[in-house]
Amino acid sequence: MSAPAIPAPEETYKRVYNILISQAAPSPIQRQPYEELEKRYGVRIDFVPFVQIEGLTEKEYRKNRIYPHDYTAIVFTSRTAVDHFFRLCGELRIKMSEETRYFCATEAIANYLQKFINFRKRRVFSGERSIADLRPYILRHKGERFFLPCSDQGNPEVTQLFAEMKIPIQEAVMYRTVNTDLSGLKDIKYDIIAFFSALEIKSMFDQFPDFKQEDRRICVFGKAAQKAVEESGLKVNILAGTPEAPSIAVALENYLKISNKDVVNNGAR
Repeated sequence: MSAPAIPAPEETYKRVYNILISQAAPSPIQRQPYEELEKRYGVRIDFVPFVQIEGLTEKEYRKNRIYPHDYTAIVFTSRTAVDHFFRLCGELRIKMSEETRYFCATEAIANYLQKFINFRKRRVFSGERSIADLRPYILRHKGERFFLPCSDQGNPEVTQLFAEMKIPIQEAVMYRTVNTDLSGLKDIKYDIIAFFSALEIKSMFDQFPDFKQEDRRICVFGKAAQKAVEESGLKVNILAGTPEAPSIAVALENYLKISNKDVVNNGAR
């Protein structure tokens, strides 16, 4: 996909007063970079989740006729998946075998498992940044029966990896993504709106089908969100998830250094 055209400077770097982040407010530690941006560049940053996770009920899940204890290896790609897996196991009165192996995309997810299992008795493998890091371990245990708890959106990255290795894996939808009510934003305008996923952009257009970008600047994380924005007829002004801007906070700072340089030069901290 070709990079978005760079707007003229007067369009790109207009003074920014307020920014909307399309996710729930992060923890105090995770919010620190955004607080620094507010102090340094004189902006207000609001957090409003555009989508939320909703777990399937026990009754809904039973219709799948797919039961975790029929499998010997569980693949986790998020803490959300861990939460809903063990929640449903509890509601279904399923107790996983002590011999079950767990393959976690990151060490943070593996550590989170300690809330639910006894690490000494279980077999846990973790990657550094993604599930692809686990390829050697998965191949070593290719005889296991693999189970993937996921959302209604599936997990193409995992299923493609297993297809490449020619190892079967069973997807099981245990939670879904639903739109949050954004009616409170109808008459509120922001200079920048930052999106993390294509689902957030879909939620906005589902509720505001006549949304016009006008002079708002759009910030996105990653190619999937970038594609969704451009397919919606909008223009990406700020791109995160790159070597130069590995996070939304860094991408915003790179932009604000130019758009709000007068604020910094005047000593606002």
